[in-house]
Amino acid sequence: MRAVVYSEVGPSSVLRLVERPEPQPGPGEVLVRIVRAGVNPTDWKFRVGGMGPLQYDEVSPGQDGAGVVEAVGAGVTHVATGDRVWLVLAQHGRALGTATELTVQPGELVVKLPEEASYDLGASLGVPAVTAHRALTSGEATSRLGPDALAGQTVLVAGGAGAVGNSAIQLAAWSGATVITTVSSPEKAALARAAGAHHVIDYRTEDVAARIAEITAEGVDLVVEVAPADNLGLDLEVVRNRGTIAFYANNGGDEATLPVRPSFAKNVRIQGLLLYTLGADLLAAATEDVTAAVAAGALRVGEDVGLTLHHYDLAETAAAHDAVESGAVGKVLLDLS
Repeated sequence: MRAVVYSEVGPSSVLRLVERPEPQPGPGEVLVRIVRAGVNPTDWKFRVGGMGPLQYDEVSPGQDGAGVVEAVGAGVTHVATGDRVWLVLAQHGRALGTATELTVQPGELVVKLPEEASYDLGASLGVPAVTAHRALTSGEATSRLGPDALAGQTVLVAGGAGAVGNSAIQLAAWSGATVITTVSSPEKAALARAAGAHHVIDYRTEDVAARIAEITAEGVDLVVEVAPADNLGLDLEVVRNRGTIAFYANNGGDEATLPVRPSFAKNVRIQGLLLYTLGADLLAAATEDVTAAVAAGALRVGEDVGLTLHHYDLAETAAAHDAVESGAVGKVLLDLS
């Protein structure tokens, strides 16, 4: 089988296309033939050593993907040979990710893909959608998403034009929330509106706090934050009493200053989140809700929902990594079939 691998941390030039023996599933495992693989910031951060030293002699990157089940190991009953599936956290704790024609994964990380969903969509779920799900369920109102789960709530999504932001907008709107998002340009504003945001604020040209006060006098119930170092002060200003600020990245810096009195005066919950430490219960809830949103047509990809797709051949994985590292707007995918 063809696979893209690296044996040392470094720039995208460490990636190389190789031929490797086909893997076989053991008990509780599933062999998947990858059709599309998603590329996320976490992939290049792992590759450059930002997540720690290399744990294996050789790594095939990629946490997300979609494809067809080729075989199942003993004890696997939720999927069968021939099923269309999507994957999450494929390369976490393993050497074999999704930048490969075949991958073996634990059964709990292999999820049935609704028949109406494309492989493009399946490969775009994983990291962005599960991250968005955890952020949206960090508040006090609900631990699950679905129609009316967030009814009556107002959600602020920082950076609504990104992949996680796009998923958060779509999932929050599906769950009945009023969605406000911030962006940095008119072009990104158009993407956020296409995703379903009810109110879009350009933080470079508008007073974000004033605009939010016009929309909701008591403040937002939940903030989905990508840059706490830059935005924590603003978030505390616009969040309501007993609201939640859920952050999933360190864009803008690794240190954030907490205004103590404003945070405890509002009984605010500040919730960090990382997919790799979610735990089986939260991961299962997320994959179930995300799949339901896909089946309902509420979670989509493409120009019409503000998430442009950028396709690369497997042999162009280095270029795909470079595109993501350079801040490509939209979703970068690898084509394997």
